[in-house]
Amino acid sequence: MKLKLFFFFFVCHSFGLIASQVETLEIESASMNKTIKNIVILPDSYTDQKTGFSVLYLLHGAYGNHLDWLSKVPEIKKYSDDYNMIIVCPDGGATSWYFDSPIDSSMKYETYISSELVKTIDKKYNTKPKKDHRAITGLSMGGHGALYLAIKHQDIWGAAGSMSGGLDIRPFSKNWDIHKRLGQYKSNKKIWNKHTVAGLTHLLSDNSMKLIIDCGYGDFFFEVNKRLHENLCKNNIEHDYIERPGKHDWDYWSNAIQYQLLFFNDFFKLRK
Repeated sequence: MKLKLFFFFFVCHSFGLIASQVETLEIESASMNKTIKNIVILPDSYTDQKTGFSVLYLLHGAYGNHLDWLSKVPEIKKYSDDYNMIIVCPDGGATSWYFDSPIDSSMKYETYISSELVKTIDKKYNTKPKKDHRAITGLSMGGHGALYLAIKHQDIWGAAGSMSGGLDIRPFSKNWDIHKRLGQYKSNKKIWNKHTVAGLTHLLSDNSMKLIIDCGYGDFFFEVNKRLHENLCKNNIEHDYIERPGKHDWDYWSNAIQYQLLFFNDFFKLRK
């Protein structure tokens, strides 16, 4: 796997100390035969700390890219410092939905993120390379992607979250190019069931993974989030669930990420 690493920029604390370092990491994906860009945020202690760092993978939504979180919520640089963790923001394509498409070989983002990206991050950076120190979350399409990847790869991630996630894609079969990844819903229902978070809860067992789900009342994904929460409760799957006023927008996500970081920080702190 070929790497091409670019230094992106430095930011400084008001007292003149070096703060979080932001890098753009380009990875040549063998599974998709293309170069993918990723933002890597390193906390200010990175150059001095000898022990490895926990890593949070943070996914963007539909029609976004790897720069979305950094440009829309620049505070994540400070959060990397505050919680002393590495934050990785991969480019997941405009409408990949973060799974391996069974009909489009150019869309294998499940393989890319769960294998190629994680292996590269652990090789290139000073991480704690085990699931107890990896978490994944995201917004909208990225919320679906985070839970989908975590549930399917419980050996990779120990905690996962979703913010306004499309956690059941079946009611939205004509939106966001999902049919281009899975085929038309009416004639491919089994495939859709296998590629939606709502169809994977049977893979979870109580306490097998730490989960946090967050969605606003005014969000068009609110009902599918609530139904997933109720299904998890019915099956005694432990999780944190937040519903509160809010819409499907950056005002909501810039607030939601703060709750999620607290959750993941507590998860990491309890692990050695």
